[in-house]
Amino acid sequence: MSREGRGRLNSIELLPEEAEPDIVWAMGALRERAMPQNKILDQFNGRLADRGIAPISSSAFNRHSMKLASIARRIESTRDIAAVLTERLEPGQTDDLTIAVAEMIKTLVFEMLQESEADAVTPKQAKEMAEAIRAAVAAQNVSTDRRRKVEADLAAKVEETVKKVGAERGLSADTIEAIKGGILGVRQ
Repeated sequence: MSREGRGRLNSIELLPEEAEPDIVWAMGALRERAMPQNKILDQFNGRLADRGIAPISSSAFNRHSMKLASIARRIESTRDIAAVLTERLEPGQTDDLTIAVAEMIKTLVFEMLQESEADAVTPKQAKEMAEAIRAAVAAQNVSTDRRRKVEADLAAKVEETVKKVGAERGLSADTIEAIKGGILGVRQ
């Protein structure tokens, strides 16, 4: 039996909007690993109490932190895989990878928006999704610009080489253009 929707919200996701800075602080403290999780929870609940918000249980906090740790591991693993792949790729191939990843990001954001109800997407989430799309498009543009530069450099080198060899062999300008256009695919 397939499940519809994202399921029940956890205690942290149910906190009111005014607790957002405290949630961000707690998740950042977990990521830094500078203090034990129970100390972070104590401080987090203290911050919530200062706002008049009921405390979060240790089990709910642990489940949420485990979920975030899992996501962080997957992201780190993806970065490591991408680093290994891009190390071995030539410039044109890394451009293809950038374009493919950017398209995957756009698709993922679109699917997330389709799966969630319009009311379920917070302004912060919408902003983060928009930033992800913007970054993906920027990466594609950088990749495209880089590819154009590489192609222009190659075309200039091919033209220079063909002209030089053509002049040495006594070829006419029409023959040189035919070589560039027909054999090498370089056209004026």
